[in-house]
Amino acid sequence: MTLTRKEVLGLLERHDLRPSRALGQNFVVDPNTVRRIARLAGVGPGDRVVEVGAGLGSLTLALAETGAEVVAVERDRRLLPVLRPLVEPKGVRVVQGDALALDWQALLGTGGGWVMVSNLPYNVAVPLVMELLAKTGGISRMLVMVQREVGARLAAGAGEEAYGAVSVKVAYRARASVVGRVPSTVFVPRPRVESALVAIERLGEPAVSADEVRLFALVNAGFAHRRKMLRRALAGLVSEEVMVAAGVDPEARAEELDIEAWGRLAQWATDNERSPS
Repeated sequence: MTLTRKEVLGLLERHDLRPSRALGQNFVVDPNTVRRIARLAGVGPGDRVVEVGAGLGSLTLALAETGAEVVAVERDRRLLPVLRPLVEPKGVRVVQGDALALDWQALLGTGGGWVMVSNLPYNVAVPLVMELLAKTGGISRMLVMVQREVGARLAAGAGEEAYGAVSVKVAYRARASVVGRVPSTVFVPRPRVESALVAIERLGEPAVSADEVRLFALVNAGFAHRRKMLRRALAGLVSEEVMVAAGVDPEARAEELDIEAWGRLAQWATDNERSPS
């Protein structure tokens, strides 16, 4: 069982609820869509799933149908009297809280292997994904529904139009790919943009061995001036000699460098800084 458009609209009306624009609430009202998401997530009995932004429970119910153990996180207290009676009888544990401020280790425990499957509010999607990849080792995989443009940024490779600092930082810790599209017609209220489904699989270790702080500083600087050649964008941070030594063309632009090239550049910059003059 999951929720149809008629049922979602009925719940909103009976409980005198209005979707919050500030919280980026767009509720999925198509059973086929949420079941498709659950299927693409590849979860079932024995799996542990955490959902962020459970809303009225459409996706939550589809995840519970798979037989997985589901923890549903919802920030909006107004929705809890609707959400809990719908999903708790299916074995779902509902947690009220802001995903960006949660103690994730306390929530998920010390064991790993969790899968996050979520329809993420557009305004928190990138910071939440980055936060969880950086600090929550318990989540090994994600399948997130995000704004199409955001999905492209999360999964883009070097040379692609959407490739940017976020793409490199995701690639540092994970493999990401767009695995599906979702039309705006399956939401209430209907957003102005289409959504994408992005699969993210955490790497066993970072993709490159360079110092993370140095790496991300160079990436941020490079993409802050993405139209400039690296010799200018990274002036004062890395010399042209170091770029050449790292196998990076000083006349290249940030969008041309993949994670391996950024890693070499950061490593050479660090080694050069430590070497005696």
